[in-house]
Amino acid sequence: MKRVCVFCGSSIGNNPSFQKSAEEFGKLIASFEYELIYGGGKAGLMGVLADSVLSNGGKVTGIIPDFLKKHELAHKGVSKLIVADSMHSRKKKMYDMADCFIALPGGIGTMDELCEILTWQQLKIVNKPTAILNIDGYFDNLTGFFKKIAACGFIEKEFLKRLIVSKSAKTIFKLINKQTGY
Repeated sequence: MKRVCVFCGSSIGNNPSFQKSAEEFGKLIASFEYELIYGGGKAGLMGVLADSVLSNGGKVTGIIPDFLKKHELAHKGVSKLIVADSMHSRKKKMYDMADCFIALPGGIGTMDELCEILTWQQLKIVNKPTAILNIDGYFDNLTGFFKKIAACGFIEKEFLKRLIVSKSAKTIFKLINKQTGY
């Protein structure tokens, strides 16, 4: 495993644990010598995460749609910045480049990215590990809803067993490496 795609907020949120965890997560990514693949923004948890990876000697590739770059939202200090023509092509490029996917707290965009990659996995378009870093129970309601979806027969319970959910970043990487055989 070499490239970790992270979905997270373009805002900091109102819980100081989110920022602290993003900083620690970036440090961990750099320490494992993984490359961060992310949405290319300089603001919010996205910016905190990218800055942490970079300040700890890691490599960061940001992928941002042209319209967001034009609004000066792109992180100019990343190792590599790829400009996509749309949100859809941005996500496709992120998905293609990554070896795994990890969600940190975020808003609708983060949920969109997470749910889309889970959909692609269910359709067998993508077969790469996906995890949720559940900081302070942020994703408890979402993971509960996923269980409800399975209980109602809309997804296989086995499918949900592949989704890694943990409050520990180190545990997430151990489980991802176990799934992939690294």
